[in-house]
Formats: sequence, structure tokens, C-alpha cells
Amino acid sequence: MSQYENKKTYFICGKTNHSASFIRHRFMFNDSFFVMSYLKLLFLGVGLFVFCCNQIKKDGESVSSTDTSGLTVDAEKEDLQKLMRQMYEWYETEGFGSDFSPVADSVDYKYTGLDYAKHNERLSELRQIDFFTEEFLGNYHKIALTIDEKLKNNEIEWLVGDLPPFGNDANPWCNCQDNPDNYWEKITVDEVAFNKEIATFIWTWGDGFKYHIKAVKEHGIWKIQYMEGFDYDEFLFN
Repeated sequence: MSQYENKKTYFICGKTNHSASFIRHRFMFNDSFFVMSYLKLLFLGVGLFVFCCNQIKKDGESVSSTDTSGLTVDAEKEDLQKLMRQMYEWYETEGFGSDFSPVADSVDYKYTGLDYAKHNERLSELRQIDFFTEEFLGNYHKIALTIDEKLKNNEIEWLVGDLPPFGNDANPWCNCQDNPDNYWEKITVDEVAFNKEIATFIWTWGDGFKYHIKAVKEHGIWKIQYMEGFDYDEFLFN
């Protein structure tokens, strides 16, 4: 082989090697570009997912994030449980007033209305202990007015010594006919859902018992707005 042919061969091989190297580098560049693009899309997707989850927690009734006051849910649940225990301890040990006390006719045969003196005293008592919102007290008063009106108009009959023709034959404070001793010490809250300054939940003393409550935070303090035993429609028209 001539010197010229050797040089030609070397040139061709060198050109071929250079082309292969270029192709390899090009594929490596394309692979890197693909990987970087994939990682960018992955990070973007994760970021959007986290943002959406945070928005859902803020707008919904989540019990796994912090509420609007910035306190943890566990701390808020503890405050609600404390409210329930204090309120029921008051009810069982100091709340001696009666709910919706009636007035009998002259022969003591049937009730003809409510005793407004006792009712107003009870309403004042409930207001002074500061466990309840004005909305709860307004509903309580509305129930009394309706009972009084129905008795006076003979829309309902309540004979002396009989159970009242409203409610469910249970104590509306717990919707129960019996309870454990010192049950307020055993109260826990569960199924808590927060929506801004409103909390809905159940309290229980165990044994499968449940009672529904709604509370509202007023000036940083939880107060009772709704108790299932005093639901207006259920109490009067069930």
C-alpha cells in the first residue's frame, strides 16, 4: 500500500471516529436534556399538588391542619373538651333551674302554659354562666314561646303527671334517660370538623353514646351554639 493510500485510510478512519464520537455526544446531550425536562415537570407537578392540598385544607373542614386562629387542631379539641366537661359539671352540680316549667289549671288537671317567671330565671342563669351564644339562648327562648302558645291554644295537651308531649321522653341535655356517675369527667370529643370559627363535633362518655354539638369561637373563646337535644324542629315536631 502506498504512502498516499495509508494517509487516505488514516483520514477516513479519523473522520469515521470523529463522526461516531459526535453521535455519541449528541445522544448523551439528548438524554441529559430529556432527564432535566422530566425532573422539571416532576417538581412542577409536586409543587402544584402541595399547593392544591393546602388550599383544600384552608377552604374545607379539615381536622388535620391548623384552624383560623393558628392553633393546632389538638389544642382546639382540648379546649372544646374542656368546655363540655365544665358545662356538664355545672349542669349536674349547680344548674338547679328547670327547663320549660309549666303552669297547671285551677283543678290541677292539665297544664295551660309555661311559668314565665321560672323560664326567665332559667334563661338568665344560662346567660350568666357564659357557656352559650346568644343564638343558642334565642333558640331556647323560641322553644319556650312555642310550647306556651300551643298549650294555651289547646294545640297540644299536657296532663299533670304525664310526660310532656314534646321532646323524645329523654333529657334534652344529653338525649339520655340515664347516665354514668360523674360522666362529665369521662367526656371526650370526636368527629371534630372546623370551618373558620365554627366547630361541629360529638361528645361521648363511651359505650357507643354520642351527642352532637356546634360551637362558635367568640373573642377567642369557644361557646355552644347548638345542642341536638334542643333542635327546634326535632324537639317540638318529631
